Amino acid sequence: MQTRRPSLVELRVLDGANLYFPGPAVKLTLDLSSLVGADAAATAATAEQLGLSGAHPGPTGGAPRLRFAATVVTRLLRRIAQEAGVSRLEVRSRLTGGPRRLVVAFPWHHRERAEALGHALAGAVDALPSDDVCEVVRAAAVFVRGAEQGEPPPTRRPTVPVVSVTGTNGKTTTTRMVARMGLEAGLCVGWSSTDGVQVGGRMVEAGDHSGPDGAARVLDDPQVELAVAETARGSILRRALGVAHNDVSVVTNVGTHDLGRDGVDTLDQLAEVRAVVTRDTKPEGWVVLGGGDPRTLAMRLATPARPCVFSRDPDAPALRSALAEGGRAVTVVDGAITVLEGGVDPDPLLAVADVPATLAGLCRVNLENALAATGAGLAVGLPRQAVIAGLRGFRADPADNPGRMNVYDLHGVTVVVDQAHDSAGAAALLEVMVGLRAPGRSTRLVLGTPGSGGAGAVRALGERCAHGADVVVIARSRHRKGGLRPDEVIASLRQGAAAAGRPEVEACPTELDALQLLVSGAVPGDVVGVMCHGRSRMVDLWLRGHGAAVDGPEEVRAKALAAHG
Repeated sequence: MQTRRPSLVELRVLDGANLYFPGPAVKLTLDLSSLVGADAAATAATAEQLGLSGAHPGPTGGAPRLRFAATVVTRLLRRIAQEAGVSRLEVRSRLTGGPRRLVVAFPWHHRERAEALGHALAGAVDALPSDDVCEVVRAAAVFVRGAEQGEPPPTRRPTVPVVSVTGTNGKTTTTRMVARMGLEAGLCVGWSSTDGVQVGGRMVEAGDHSGPDGAARVLDDPQVELAVAETARGSILRRALGVAHNDVSVVTNVGTHDLGRDGVDTLDQLAEVRAVVTRDTKPEGWVVLGGGDPRTLAMRLATPARPCVFSRDPDAPALRSALAEGGRAVTVVDGAITVLEGGVDPDPLLAVADVPATLAGLCRVNLENALAATGAGLAVGLPRQAVIAGLRGFRADPADNPGRMNVYDLHGVTVVVDQAHDSAGAAALLEVMVGLRAPGRSTRLVLGTPGSGGAGAVRALGERCAHGADVVVIARSRHRKGGLRPDEVIASLRQGAAAAGRPEVEACPTELDALQLLVSGAVPGDVVGVMCHGRSRMVDLWLRGHGAAVDGPEEVRAKALAAHG
């Protein structure tokens, strides 16, 4: 007799707004293989006992049977909840990209009782098909009623303004800029991100805190007057949001780098995940959205909050849409970051060249981050002068923005260190490298990536970089859970480089080894770019230890002018 595989794949307790509900929910992932492969007559009889009279299960193992099984499970959950004393239970379910997998979610008010309901459902599914579904339901309900109620949700209800920032690229830099604006306004700013938690400009806890724990750490500090929280895709899916509402939500973009993890395989699915942040925005608040991505722009339609759209292009249709809806736009007009609102004159804040993070205007991604931060700073009520001071005072150096477009001078060789990890990030890095290269000199790139997004995305990255740099060396990056293995990453990068006409590309054990190799062959005026993931501190120490100095805004401007003759 063949042993049946348990249906429960995973049970997660989501503590706040999530992909399924605006408040805390339990999410179960179930394997429906047994129901999908069960005898059609027995499955139909089970459905009949659950009130699904006249339903047709469809052939064993087929797609119609899988959808039928999902309907049976949803009805089963409601019956168990009703028998356990829950008068009304909202249930949402969806089939995932995995084989015969179903996600079922329902709200919760007391943790242990809700977890018991989830486990009771999984046990009941294991017992199907059954000749006595009523007994299966009764046994599950008894299990639920016997569980302790448990604690209520820990979701924080903010008493200070909250800015939440999400997106595929630019989250950390944007949060840092907004936090700097708040400090310039004289506020005690609490800031959480992938780099840690800061309060009042002081690091209080290092590490990745781009989820609900980081937001809670900030909001629990009585000194904090403004909270700025980076919100990662993974934390939304695995933990949900940690705050009951945002005053301002920022979505920078939706890119392919985050695909292929946690059941998110398409850009539409990823946009739905990112939109959880915008749906959590207070009706009187603002959503700040990148105008270059239609999926991001569409998020304004699912929230009553006012839209603020940012784009480098002042004539972008997305800006007109926001203004027509009574919102705001942030763009570049005559070389200056400018705020547009209906019925008033454009308000130029400061020249792009005077925003150090843009590297004299060479770094378009940081320009977009500056536009997003401007929109967020104004939306949360910071004074205009504080926003300007924040933009003027925030630099792309290891002190203000470590590992993100940091520019060094190593005995005449320019080194740019950045956490570029996909084709979009690599294009931005290459653009800066070309913009700082002396006439007649070369661009030399350390190519690395954690391998998220799948082999196709990694091959495209390899091809893009092999086309864009004069010399390329691959660095073995740290493995990221859910991504390709390091050897697979190197193989895929080499395949991409071969498609660009470079069949032989050397690989080094780390980014630092690759940097040392490229620097050894460089001459003054060359630019070495380093795609660095998790080792930027090590690279920074090596550069400084070998006589490198961090380029300030004036040095960057001088190199940019020299590069253009």
